Amino acid sequence: MRLFTAFVAALFVASGALAQQDRGLDPQRLARLEKLIQADIDKGRIPGAVMLIQRDGKVVMNKALGKADPENGTAMKPDSIFRIYSMTKPIVSVAAMMLVEEGRLQLSDPVSKHIPELKGLKVGVEKGDGLDLVPAQREPTVHDLFRHMSGFTYGVFGKNLVKEEYKKAGVDSWDQTNNEFIKKLASVPLMSQPGSQWEYSRSTDVLGVVIERVSGQTLDKFLDERILKPLGMKDTAFWVPGEKQARIAEAFKVDPDSKQPVNLTEIRREPKLLSGGGGMVSTAGDYLKFTSMLLNGGELNGKRILARKTVEYMTTDHTGGVRGPAYLPGAGYGFGLGVAVRLQDGLANTPGSTGDYNWGGLGGTYFWVDPKEKMVAIWMMQAPNQRGYYRGIYRDTVYAAMTR
Repeated sequence: MRLFTAFVAALFVASGALAQQDRGLDPQRLARLEKLIQADIDKGRIPGAVMLIQRDGKVVMNKALGKADPENGTAMKPDSIFRIYSMTKPIVSVAAMMLVEEGRLQLSDPVSKHIPELKGLKVGVEKGDGLDLVPAQREPTVHDLFRHMSGFTYGVFGKNLVKEEYKKAGVDSWDQTNNEFIKKLASVPLMSQPGSQWEYSRSTDVLGVVIERVSGQTLDKFLDERILKPLGMKDTAFWVPGEKQARIAEAFKVDPDSKQPVNLTEIRREPKLLSGGGGMVSTAGDYLKFTSMLLNGGELNGKRILARKTVEYMTTDHTGGVRGPAYLPGAGYGFGLGVAVRLQDGLANTPGSTGDYNWGGLGGTYFWVDPKEKMVAIWMMQAPNQRGYYRGIYRDTVYAAMTR
């Protein structure tokens, strides 16, 4: 029996290697990637990871390594459930563009057309030890929300006087409803004039509320009916019900580098806040369905979510070269409607192709789509402090495995 099991395993490995070669990826180099990640898991650098790569419509790597829960020893599996944080943003951006396609929303709409509480916002200008409040030269638009040029910010990343106002008002709290979030956001100033700089922000949370106001549905219901169910994303939601909680991936209790406690969002009960910017959970397989839909021009398995031209429009640069002091997409990238978009082959510090697009999540998750190479790559882990390092390692080693 053991001999038969070993024989079947060897056949499985061989068939996987043939699939990788057939899709222009070197099996030995992908194995090198696996060994590299496993070695870091063994050293206690990260609890575990799921790596999922698809090329030419076929999955060529689907590896689950290490532990999903380092406390109880639960093994990582391909269907482990992760907090995807800001990888929520592309899903919500697609949802909003569905409303644009239906003529129920326009990118040129002032945000206040749909959320009147956000009309008449002032801009906070630092002067000495205080803030001067000056009128906004124009209102933030729906377009600004998509591309993080609304003037909103996050209170939790970096420090300045406007961010301090966010903290005082509790704008970033998880213990509030979407409407309470909007009320707090309306009480604080914008950090910059709308359209003047790129600033990673609560913009997509606001976009989620726009979806609710325009559709008349809560954000979770709209996403479930219009995107998640049609694509078969059965494990993607804003929380994890009891019957699935054994599959939740967790971080180390204490970060191995900073030695500080790691605190991730609570996902075992229904949340008050349906955060369009960072509240969802998903699996690698579910997110592959979403990204495959984008790569296929808005359609997957006969279910059309967006038009091809809409996807093309979303995955082109919408910043016009405008940057800010903390421009996260980085060198070589612009920003479209919910994703960072590569502007040219060079300049970026990782390989890729002009037109590839990506985004990641605070907890350690990451994806990119390379239309030129007909490839999707997804990385899932729960290790916030190590996220930047492994995104770079993953891209470097995946492109290094390509043979055509």
